[in-house]
Order: sequence, then structure tokens, then C-alpha cells
Amino acid sequence: MDYLYEYLARPCLFRLDPEVAHNRALTGLKLLSKLGPIPRLMERRNMIVPGAAPVEAFGLKFPNRVGLAAGFDKHADVWPVCGALGFGHTEIGTITQHAQPGNEGLRVFRYPQYEAVVNRYGFPNIGADAAAEKLAKGPKKGTRTAPLGVNIGKSKKTELADAPADYLYSFAKLAEFADYMVVNISSPNTPGLRQLQDKDHLVTLLNELMKANRERAAKLGEKPVPFLLKIAPDLTFGQMDEILAVVAESGFDGIIATNTTLDRPASMPELHNQGGLSGKPLLEKSLGVVKYLVKASDGKIPVIGSGGICRVADAGRFLDEGAVLVQLYSGLVYRGPFFARDCARALAWHDQKWV
Repeated sequence: MDYLYEYLARPCLFRLDPEVAHNRALTGLKLLSKLGPIPRLMERRNMIVPGAAPVEAFGLKFPNRVGLAAGFDKHADVWPVCGALGFGHTEIGTITQHAQPGNEGLRVFRYPQYEAVVNRYGFPNIGADAAAEKLAKGPKKGTRTAPLGVNIGKSKKTELADAPADYLYSFAKLAEFADYMVVNISSPNTPGLRQLQDKDHLVTLLNELMKANRERAAKLGEKPVPFLLKIAPDLTFGQMDEILAVVAESGFDGIIATNTTLDRPASMPELHNQGGLSGKPLLEKSLGVVKYLVKASDGKIPVIGSGGICRVADAGRFLDEGAVLVQLYSGLVYRGPFFARDCARALAWHDQKWV
């Protein structure tokens, strides 16, 4: 851990409401982006691991195995500068067709004694149209030092039956800016969203998105945009088997496992706030999902591991279970802004050790 963060910055940030502290972090990154060549210099130092080869996955090259999970940069404000912290890819969103404020009231809660976070944000975002306008002003595909993922979800006001059209609208608006796209059907904070993980809904949604993806690619003379599916950690083995079958049949490129959990450990009665639980208590559940997906698919469907990484060693455990990449978010709260750098360096060593 960065001791300056542990003993100076974190105590100050933890005196603030968690959402206020998050917004302060975004402000700091916006200021960093205005410091001329400094972000690029930091990127070379923190994102690129000396002697390590880029990681190839989903037809893309990643400078390291560690990415920033969706939920941090909800409005596509700071993604171009996240490499300065060490991230080898950044995922913005979740973006929905319609702009929406998210849930009302307090919606993020820290539990330092457990290194846990509970959130009930509800997809606050600027909407697909505004996100497209903002992304058009940033670094273009082919010029970026690290891939950009665009995570899309269902608008709260959209009925479940109309969900495919909602996702298709966001895809059409945002595909040209994305190195890869993610379909989020697993947030627990949008009513009914997780029902899209059921086979009947999932077949329709994924097939329609891949049809639109292929048609767009053929029209432009390009390859289809890599598409990943983000799933919940609270699935049965049978549900995961169905998801693997639908992903394979639709031609989706991979899975992100996992989102936050609705489960609460019996040993942690203080975790009573409504919403999705992330941080250290999620680790074993997410690892179990990754292990099962990799084994059940015979490693044929690439998996990004996410959920509960609060130590460098936790990231290595995801690779041991077969994940090709990992993503962080809540771990930054407890380990500091350069946690991704530390994990990336350790995972590069991990690769060299086991080659």
C-alpha cells in the first residue's frame, strides 16, 4: 500500500461522505489531465511494466492485465488519464439510452472494518447521446495507449420487454468509440435488470446485439466490436451453464465475472444497507464463479475476473483460476490510487514465473 495514502489521504477522505470522496477523486483526475505531458509520463512509469509483453485478449492488446471496472467513471469524464494510475484498460459507464440521475438519497456506504462497500447508485449517467458527444472529443480508436471499454445497461424507465431496443440504441451510439463493449445485466440496483440473465431474455438480447454488431461491421468493412457480458455472483451452477451456452451460441467474446452481490455474510451483521456489496467480502464468491466458468467452458470463453480484489495477491488468485484479465474498483478505496500499478507489476511477475 502507498503509505502516504494510508496515513494521510485515506483518513481525510474517510471523513467525507463516500460519494463526495468519489467526486473529489474525479476532480483530482480532471486536474491531472490538464497538466500537459505529466499524465503521459506517469503512464509510462505506472502502466507499462518493464520487460513485460502486452496481453492479447478479445482481439485486443492490453499493456497489462489490470483494468478499471465500470462504475468509477460513470460519465466518461476521466478515462483518458486513468493509465497514469497504472490501469491497462478502462471501462466507462454504465451508460443507458436515457440520461438518469440514479437512485435518491445516500447510496454508497463504507465498512472499513471489512474493507467493504455497499452501493445503490442505480446507473446515474448522462445517457448515450451525451456520452457519444463526449467520447468524440477524446482520443480516437487506434491512437490510445490502452483499450477503452463501454459498459451499457437498461434505462430504469424502460420496461423489461423493451430492453433489447434500449441496449441497441446505446450500442448504435457508442460502438464507434469502444475498443470493446460490455452488456451489464447484473446490477442489483435497477429493478428487474437481473431477470435479463434468464435464458429466454438473454438469448433475444445477445442475438439482437450481435446481429447489429455484425451488420455494422460489414457496412463499415471492420471487424465486429468485441462484446462481453457482465454477470452477477449470485447465480446457480445451472444458470451459469445456460449463460455459457447462450454466450457461445450468440458469438459473444467473453464474460466479466462478477458484479456486486446481494448476499450478506452472516458474520458481518453491520452490512445491512440495501444495495450491492463489493470489496473483500465478495472475493471468494467471485473467484468461485470465475473458476466454474473457466472449467465448464474448457477455457474456451475468456473471463475477466472482478470482485473483491483488495490485495495484490487477490489479483493473482483470479489468474490462477483462469481469468485472462482483472478489474478493480472498491480496492482503490482501501489501497489507494496506485493499487492498479502494484497489481500490474505483480501479475507481470506472475506471468513470467509460470511461463
